[in-house]
Amino acid sequence: MMQNVHLAPETDEDDLYSGYNDYNPTYDTEELENDTAFQQAVRTSHGRRPPSKTSLASSMGRPMTGAIQDGVTRPMTAVRAAGFTKAALRGSAFDPLGQSRGPAPPLEARNEDSPEEKIRQLEKKVNELVEESCIANSCGDLKLALEKAKDAGRKERVLVRQREQVTSPENINLDLTYSVLFNLASQYSANEMYPEALNTYQVIVKNKMFSNAGRLKVNMGNIYLKQRNYSKAIKFYRMALDQIPSVHKEMRIKIMQNIGVTFIKTGQYSDAINSFEHIMSMAPNLKAGFNLILSYFAVGDREKMKKAFQKLIAVPLEADEDGKYISANDDPHTNLVIEAIKNDHLRQMERERCVEVVKASQYVELANDLEINKAITYLRQKDFNQAVETLKMFEKKDSSVKSAAATNLSFLYYLENEFAQASSYADLAVNSDRYNPSALTNKGNTVFANGDYEKAAEFYKEALRNDSSCTEALYNIGLTYKKLNRLDEALDCFLKLHAILRNSAQVLYQIANIYELMEDPNQAMEWLMQLISVVPTDSRALSKLGGLYDSEGDKSQAFQYYYESYRYFPSNIEVIEWLGAYYIDTQFCEKAIQYFERASLIQPTQVKWQLMVASCFRRSGNYQKALDTYKDIHRKFPENVECLRFLVRLCTDIGLKEVQEYATKLKRLEKMKEIREQRTKSGRDGSGGPRGRRDGSAGSDGGQNCSAGSRGERLSAQLRALSRTEEPYDSSSNKELDASYVDPLGPQIERPRTAAKKRVDEDDFADEELGDDLLPE
Repeated sequence: MMQNVHLAPETDEDDLYSGYNDYNPTYDTEELENDTAFQQAVRTSHGRRPPSKTSLASSMGRPMTGAIQDGVTRPMTAVRAAGFTKAALRGSAFDPLGQSRGPAPPLEARNEDSPEEKIRQLEKKVNELVEESCIANSCGDLKLALEKAKDAGRKERVLVRQREQVTSPENINLDLTYSVLFNLASQYSANEMYPEALNTYQVIVKNKMFSNAGRLKVNMGNIYLKQRNYSKAIKFYRMALDQIPSVHKEMRIKIMQNIGVTFIKTGQYSDAINSFEHIMSMAPNLKAGFNLILSYFAVGDREKMKKAFQKLIAVPLEADEDGKYISANDDPHTNLVIEAIKNDHLRQMERERCVEVVKASQYVELANDLEINKAITYLRQKDFNQAVETLKMFEKKDSSVKSAAATNLSFLYYLENEFAQASSYADLAVNSDRYNPSALTNKGNTVFANGDYEKAAEFYKEALRNDSSCTEALYNIGLTYKKLNRLDEALDCFLKLHAILRNSAQVLYQIANIYELMEDPNQAMEWLMQLISVVPTDSRALSKLGGLYDSEGDKSQAFQYYYESYRYFPSNIEVIEWLGAYYIDTQFCEKAIQYFERASLIQPTQVKWQLMVASCFRRSGNYQKALDTYKDIHRKFPENVECLRFLVRLCTDIGLKEVQEYATKLKRLEKMKEIREQRTKSGRDGSGGPRGRRDGSAGSDGGQNCSAGSRGERLSAQLRALSRTEEPYDSSSNKELDASYVDPLGPQIERPRTAAKKRVDEDDFADEELGDDLLPE
């Protein structure tokens, strides 16, 4: 064996690769011709005889090739293939996965007597006892809660001892120990067993292994406060305050409030004042402000009492006075209670006394604001009749108040599409105050609604002369110029408005739409991109942008925006139709099926969508599915000629017997169709020719509608092109694409904005289309 061992060279000058050509003589194939045993095995069957069980080992200590070890012959290669052994070939079937060995042995049954299992069960029992104790406390059974807590404590100590015997002390469940001790202390305190509660809290606080246990000193301070041991209560409150980090401001404020109350009980008003003043400077609240006033009263400092009272009334109320009579949910019981108390005698007296006191004071002008606010409250409660009645009370007031009330009444009637009443109150508002821009804007709106755009523009211009920051008037005058087809002036108005309202979706859309009407699609697409950056989920804006790219011939970009529009709003028929036509045009009929199926769900009475589904099946080679679809269509629409034509064609190609039945029905329907056409033709000849078709529409929207119609015609032409090989498509039900834009803030973008007098609350009616509130100046 030592002859194969090569010692490392003594110097680095020797060949580093020496010895690599040396090998075991056993693997020398050049001397096989002189090997007598090998030659005999080749000539005879000596090589196929089973070798002896005592085989020679190689020089490296491993069995030689062909040697048997552990009942298995060593393979001829260095890596044994799975399932291929000599033993397997001697009578056993090929079974690489070992399936012949039968099913796996069953899982070992859990040993319930093992220490680990006993510990697990005991831990589960302790948790259950803690939960039962908490439930009993919430139900008011304090005695039972304490018994459960004590039982949990006893079992937890047994659990700790068992864990120490089985595992190391580091594996003790500290969270469980903390919860057991904390629950026990809480139950002692609830049962007024204060010494026991303090002892239990002391155990938790002194254990350094419990994190944040120092906060429980607040509970200990509360117990001392109940025992009227005020000095110790203050001591533990301060200790807890020192251990709570400054990031927990709310908890620190509550502890300081407890300290201040304790100082009041001890008569140390100066210290109490320091605590409450700190609270009012950091996080003012009603309780601290009230206690601060009492402390100043106790020391007789009237001036500081006044300042403290000013701080107290500056604290925002937690409940909205106007919204406390508005139901926050649809609970019937809550709604009945609110309905009962919102107009009871106490509420009426509250309103009357409040208004009377203000009227009798030097702030008489505030009474008018209170009445206006009352009308706003009615509007929030959706009680429009009461709001109108409240505002009508101002018709006999002085000019400024009358103008504000009339402006709001005009606003309300305009929203309800009662334009005559809106115009009447707008005139009253303008006559009361000619320099009221909101009144002039509302008057322009009523004129705009009657179609007198030139006169509406004059009112809007006058409103802008009185108040150049009246964005409603500027927006509406842009719409007016657009109606008058003065696109350059309209664009100038909306660009000015865009400089004021940078992220207004309405303004961005109007600019894009005007560029489209001016036949500048590149600018229109650029502004639509800005619109999408503001409202990225607006499906109509996305489809509009896709339509512009489609008109420019960029199908890939058009598909991207149409697909995004479909993703946000999968019920837009125009978008679904375009996507289906796109996939058919790109020879992906299978993908078009899902879109036409959705269209058939949205419009189940339109046969064209179901015909397109069947056509896509037929084009993709699924003739059986196409035949079933055509049969289903025929059951729903038995008089559809296109469906019968394809049924005859498919049945003929497949060789079905129903072909004769469908052919007979087809001939009958075609004959009836010819008779109807002849009658229609004879009726036209008798009436003196066909009537002239009205073309175009009033106003400047005609350009927009023409653009939409041309795009709809192109899309319809694509789908009709599929019927050149007798492809079914019901052209009579063709509907042009609607290019109108649904504004994200309301249902009608072309409606002029209504102006109302503004004062304080900029969020009133923020979710309405016009976005204006009804508060007076």
